[in-house]
Amino acid sequence: MLTAFARAFRTPDLRKKLLFTLSMIVVFRIGALLPAPGVNTKVLADTAEKAKSSSQLYGLVDLFSGGALLKLSVFALGIYPYITASIILQLLTVVIPRLEALKKEGQAGTTKITQYTRYLTVGLAILQATGIVAMASTGNLFQGISGADDVLYNTKVFTIVTIVICMTAGTAIIMWLGELVTDRGVGNGMSILIFTQVVAVFPAQFWSIYKSKGGFTFAIVILVGLAIMTGVVFVEQAQRRIPVQYAKRMVGRRMYGGTSTYIPLKVNQAGIIPVIFASSLLYLPVLATQLWPNTKWLQKVQPYLQQDNAWHMAVFFVFIIFFTYFYVAITFNPTEVADNMKKYGGFIPGIRPGRPTAEYLDYVLTRITTPGALYLGLVALIPMVAFSLLKTSNDFPFGGTSILIIVGVGLDTVKQIESQLQQRNYEGFLR
Repeated sequence: MLTAFARAFRTPDLRKKLLFTLSMIVVFRIGALLPAPGVNTKVLADTAEKAKSSSQLYGLVDLFSGGALLKLSVFALGIYPYITASIILQLLTVVIPRLEALKKEGQAGTTKITQYTRYLTVGLAILQATGIVAMASTGNLFQGISGADDVLYNTKVFTIVTIVICMTAGTAIIMWLGELVTDRGVGNGMSILIFTQVVAVFPAQFWSIYKSKGGFTFAIVILVGLAIMTGVVFVEQAQRRIPVQYAKRMVGRRMYGGTSTYIPLKVNQAGIIPVIFASSLLYLPVLATQLWPNTKWLQKVQPYLQQDNAWHMAVFFVFIIFFTYFYVAITFNPTEVADNMKKYGGFIPGIRPGRPTAEYLDYVLTRITTPGALYLGLVALIPMVAFSLLKTSNDFPFGGTSILIIVGVGLDTVKQIESQLQQRNYEGFLR
């Protein structure tokens, strides 16, 4: 990987793309540290630090926002409204025929869906920013922490509206930065910004471990993290290759076909989406307890909402397995794949084209989704188990979701760099 980056920096046009990507990351991090107008930064810093040390939830929120949300910065919402909008539209594509037709129209349809995603992102950003600022104005953002009522200088309508507008505009700017990186930089811009958000809090967490636990515990955490990342890389790269043979056919005077290829079915076909779904669903009761703290039945279930609770872990694991099968079922259609293969003269050796091919693909996909779902569930439980054993949210930075993001984005970016290097340094047989 380091060799690929070194060769990329020696190539002039790739060096420009890498430097442009790094400059966009710097702009993104500056926006994450820039507080929104009307925020009392001194009180907020003390309150957020107390909240992170008292609750695991605030530690996770700080991790996945790159430290921006608990600072109520301009980029506090991060890239997650865009991710949510993308997932919603991806699910609606299966339900709404108009969106499904747009998806099949090629580049023009994809451009239209991207435009819808942008509009939905802005709408979700307004809703999320309004909710966060409303909770901050009433003191419920850091519930039970002294000073939570003084996070904002005042709670006038003008101040709240100004903060909401700034956070929404920040989300739009982040979306624009991501698209710039995709067009003029290296890798997928949105994925790289998510990667940046997750990695941004690692240095502070590592330093906290070293200062509070000592060098030995710090070394153990690093070794365990590297071992987990190695396992995640192994599974993320694992795939089942279904061989496909294309028959020869005459088109005019030319002979086409006769080639063999394969359909790569990944063990983790769903990616990180099931973990996001499960986390979002389990976060709703936690949010309800913060909004309505005096409700009796919410007070009774509150102990079960703690992440070190065994029932919470079990429900989270079951949700991940369910959403893995659900997401794979709606994103990979064996019947459509089999029909396309039949249309172009392709077949799986030993399997008849058409319906038998679709049944075979469905059978194989179901078999490999089982270990993929279990893998996602176990990796996602890593931080919860670590929190339970270490009794704190700040002693294990290698959370399951963060590792999946880091490994996935890292592998994808390195592959793109290597493919561009091969295009510029291709050596023919007759050189």
